Amino acid sequence: MRLDLFAFLLLPCVIISSTTTATGRLYKNRYAGDQVFRITPSNDEEVHALTNILEHIKVDLWHPNSVSLISFNATVDVHIRRKDTRGLRGSLKQEGIQYRVFISNLQEEIERQQTGGRSSRQRRSESQHDYEVYHSLEEIQTWMFDMNTTYPDLLQMFSIGKSYEGRPLYVLQLGKRSRPQKKAVWIDCGVHAREWIGPAFCQWFVKEAINSYRYDPNTRRLLNQLNFYIMPVFNVDGYHFSWTKDRFWRKTRSKNRKFHCRGVDANRNWKVKWCEEGASSHPCDDTYCGPFPESEPEVRAVAKFLRKHKKRVKAYISIHAYAQMLLYPYSYKYATIPNFNCVESAAHNAVTALYSAYGIKYRYGPASTTLYVSSGSSIDWAYRNGIPYAFAFELRDTGYFGFLLPESLINPTCTETMRAVKAIATGLLKKCPPYSDPDTLPYL
Repeated sequence: MRLDLFAFLLLPCVIISSTTTATGRLYKNRYAGDQVFRITPSNDEEVHALTNILEHIKVDLWHPNSVSLISFNATVDVHIRRKDTRGLRGSLKQEGIQYRVFISNLQEEIERQQTGGRSSRQRRSESQHDYEVYHSLEEIQTWMFDMNTTYPDLLQMFSIGKSYEGRPLYVLQLGKRSRPQKKAVWIDCGVHAREWIGPAFCQWFVKEAINSYRYDPNTRRLLNQLNFYIMPVFNVDGYHFSWTKDRFWRKTRSKNRKFHCRGVDANRNWKVKWCEEGASSHPCDDTYCGPFPESEPEVRAVAKFLRKHKKRVKAYISIHAYAQMLLYPYSYKYATIPNFNCVESAAHNAVTALYSAYGIKYRYGPASTTLYVSSGSSIDWAYRNGIPYAFAFELRDTGYFGFLLPESLINPTCTETMRAVKAIATGLLKKCPPYSDPDTLPYL
């Protein structure tokens, strides 16, 4: 359903402005003196020792997202509170485990990223939407309404439901209105709240597609022959919370009856090998799978929409950060998907197109072997439900900035990712060996 101009005019009356632009230090200076360590265990003994250390100190794991996924010769990025930094250093030195400090003062890095050299007053007063700064949920939703009314021939905005806290789940349909049954591509961003480069990319994608429609034959062909369903912020509650309370919040914001911990990992809550390896059953963990599959209204709404349109949706793309990878099924097991050749070729073409922009290298392959094993993921669910091309991007960088990718890198990151997504979409217009009927696939 198209949202009319009247709804747009009402929007500023119902949204709540972010508290992060208030006077004083962001997040009440809670991250002052916090640091980010990169630790590299070199053998199984060091893995065991590091696991024990991290289980006895309250830490925020950035990569991997669970101590159970730590392995030797694989880096571990961990955010440590100021009061615990000395203890962690001592423990690592005692065990002979190599480490270095990536970020020496997290508060300063947050403020450098979030203001980008612009004052909050300047950001608010800009008459045009700035695609090279990070935006709050309210700013993104206002932008969506504005784009919806400005480009009615290419865009249609609608809601697919509401979040746990009652926020609308908005989606933009991008494409020329010609044939009603065009093939479609789904793109979601902001599944994990702290990965701000995701929503920035979704906005960039819409802007670039619309601006280049008139002069770029390839873009015009894509929008004429395909529809793109774009969800700039999947986890709206968590994203809002990451702007107002906790910059490194990951999960949704649903409440748990037995524990004070809130939220579910929205990429472990899908009905596909739910809550098995790579997911946690404890509500306080960052990879908590939830009380049951699709327990989160955000996941349930997207799953319902994709089921309804599964005959037309040929590609599912989820934008995450960070690691510089392009992943495809399976996530939950070490096995080859039936249409491996087609998907592998699409992934190769995508990372090649991405590399052509600035020479940034991306690894690509099955999620289980390229990153780590995880169950209940969206790409496995999409693939199991008949979407033949299911991808998850892990955008820049590889850990130097981590979740605090500077605003100066939004443009190059989005520019190169745009090339990759267009390469995947262009591939849908070409023929590839037929995909096995999902009903014939073994149950995941």
